[in-house]
Amino acid sequence: QVQLVESGGGLVQAGDSLRLSCAASGRTSTTYAMAWFRQAPGKEREFVAAQSRSGSSTSYGDSVKGRFTITRDNAKTTLYLQMNILKPEDTAVYYCAAGYFLGTRSSAVYYDYWGQGTQVTVSS
Repeated sequence: QVQLVESGGGLVQAGDSLRLSCAASGRTSTTYAMAWFRQAPGKEREFVAAQSRSGSSTSYGDSVKGRFTITRDNAKTTLYLQMNILKPEDTAVYYCAAGYFLGTRSSAVYYDYWGQGTQVTVSS
């Protein structure tokens, strides 16, 4: 079992930056592929970014490419999402997820563990 806890959300203005963190605990001796998803009110959960188990591969959703960066600390227990040039359409609850597979996946069905989410609100 892995527990994931997100933090770092908040209210910012368009054009600002924000960094989200996701702390993993529990069975962290196993390295997982990890990802960020987001869900806005009335919309389906959307893939944001993912990093492979080794950290050598990353992938991003089209709407955040060039603005968001996913990273992980060397111990692979904390996942980050650096968000730059934020837009009002980035407003959502952001979730951290972990799954045991090779490479990166953009579908939520592959991820077994989820955090409770952190709210990001971008005002225009």
